[in-house]
Amino acid sequence: MSHLLSSLLVVGAGISVSLQQVLNASLRLQLGSPWWAGFVSYFVGCMVMLVTALLLSGPTLSLAGLWATPGAWVSWSGGLFGAIFIAIAILMMPKLGAAYVLGLIVVGQMLGSLLFDHLGLLGLPQQPLTLLRALGGVLLIAGVLLVRA
Repeated sequence: MSHLLSSLLVVGAGISVSLQQVLNASLRLQLGSPWWAGFVSYFVGCMVMLVTALLLSGPTLSLAGLWATPGAWVSWSGGLFGAIFIAIAILMMPKLGAAYVLGLIVVGQMLGSLLFDHLGLLGLPQQPLTLLRALGGVLLIAGVLLVRA
């Protein structure tokens, strides 16, 4: 797959995150609860992943594999952080607006990613924080501030 096509797929995934958060904020209004809106969002996503895992080829779920490495439980915490992300986005979207909330989310993702890369956390290849990479983070923050203006 070409680099351009791969990049466009990732941009599409980013658009889908934006749409997901707008839909979740709408669902919050319909259900009257950010918590039930988050639950419905996760439940639908869970069902889609279950059907996908059952229909596509690949290894089956191994309960032994869930405990295969020391500290495996840390990997399970991804769902916890996803729930925090969904809840905060649902709560903040009506207060701050979609563009600003999602811009701040991207800033948080970039800052975290720069740190994780720099430290080589959780098996990532270490990529030092260079002046240019730091400048990219600063420009991203500036962009979000411009969106808010």
